[in-house]
This record gives sequence, structure tokens and C-alpha cells, in this order.
Amino acid sequence: MSRSPQATPPAHVGEVAYLRVAAVNATGAFLDWGQPKELLLPYPEQRFRPEVGKRVLVCIYEDDRGRPVASQRLDKHLQDEARGLAAGDEVTLVIADRTDLGFKVAVNHRFWGLLYQDEVSRPLRRGQRLTGYIKRVREDGRLDLSLLPPGSARLDVVGEQVLAALRQAGGYLMLSDKSDPAEIKARLGISKNAYKQAIGRLYKQRRILIEEGGIRLLPEGDSAER
Repeated sequence: MSRSPQATPPAHVGEVAYLRVAAVNATGAFLDWGQPKELLLPYPEQRFRPEVGKRVLVCIYEDDRGRPVASQRLDKHLQDEARGLAAGDEVTLVIADRTDLGFKVAVNHRFWGLLYQDEVSRPLRRGQRLTGYIKRVREDGRLDLSLLPPGSARLDVVGEQVLAALRQAGGYLMLSDKSDPAEIKARLGISKNAYKQAIGRLYKQRRILIEEGGIRLLPEGDSAER
């Protein structure tokens, strides 16, 4: 079976990918992975029977004959204990499953990690690939993840989120450092502590004015010292 390689962004051996089922027959399922020949997902590597047109999350590997094949049994290919990573490292994430705590995530296509719900500021979907950061390597080698970089770079990212919200709101946000944490989370998708740090940084940069009931965007070149 074959198809145009331009049909979907190409996936490669060694990656976790969310692929469309192109066909199913007695051999297994065949997946569109952006390569000239479709990728076989053999029956023994399936967790459930895929349906044509639906997508499945798989790990792509080489079998004992050197042929690329897919497996839905990701636990066979991804490790719980990470090696060679440290807090602050930038990594590639692929969203796998939602859990009670947040999201189970494939990290660099090699390890499992956990992205806690309070680290998530936007909707995420199964199979989504995005950039993240190692927040913590636990004593057992398991990874806690963040979508924001560490240190001052994190504040810069949050600050840009605040500025974008200010512009969208016409230059004024009725959110102060005394606002309810749930309201800040609902409006901006960030914690109250992150919000307070970000607006303090933006005030020092003379980009906003902090008022009793909220914050106001200052024109470029204006001063917060009024």
C-alpha cells in the first residue's frame, strides 16, 4: 500500500506519533506516516482494533528484520526512569493520556513524564507535539514537566501572556494582586503567584501601570512613575 508522502508531516523510526489509520486487513492496520509506503501496525502490537480514518498513538520502531513497524504498546518502548536529563532542560513532548493529576506525556520519544494540571494554561489534545521543560527529576528518575521555561525566561513568557490579554481587553484588565486565584487562572491560565511576579516585572519595565483594581497598559516610552 502506498500514498503521497505529502499527505501528512513525516514521522520517523524512534518517534511517538499520532497517525491516521489508512486501512485494515488480515495482517494488521496500515498507518499514514508521511512516507511513500504506509506503516504496518501488526495485530500483536495493537491495544484495540483500529478503525479506518481514526488516529492511533504509536511508537515507531524497527522489527528484528530491520523493517519499520508501529506499536500501540508504548510502555514496551518508553521508560519511566529518565537518564541524561536535568531540571531546566528543553524537551519535546507528545501528549498521551489524561490522568487525575494532569497529562501523561512522552518526553523526547524515550521517557514517560507527568505534566500536572496546574502547569497547563491551554487545552491539550492526545497526540499533540509541543516544546516543554523538565521541572524536576524525582529521586526515582521520573519526570515532572512544565510548558514554561525556568527562571527569568518563565517570567518573560508569562509577561507576554499578560500583555496579550491587556491588548485584547483594550488596555485594561480588572485583575489585581488581590484578585481571587481562581479568577486569574480562569482569565489567564496562570497561577496568582506567577501573575504577581509577572506584573511586578512589567511594572519595573514601565510597560504597565498597577492600579487599585487592576492593571493598565502603558504606551511605549511612557513611564509608570506618575
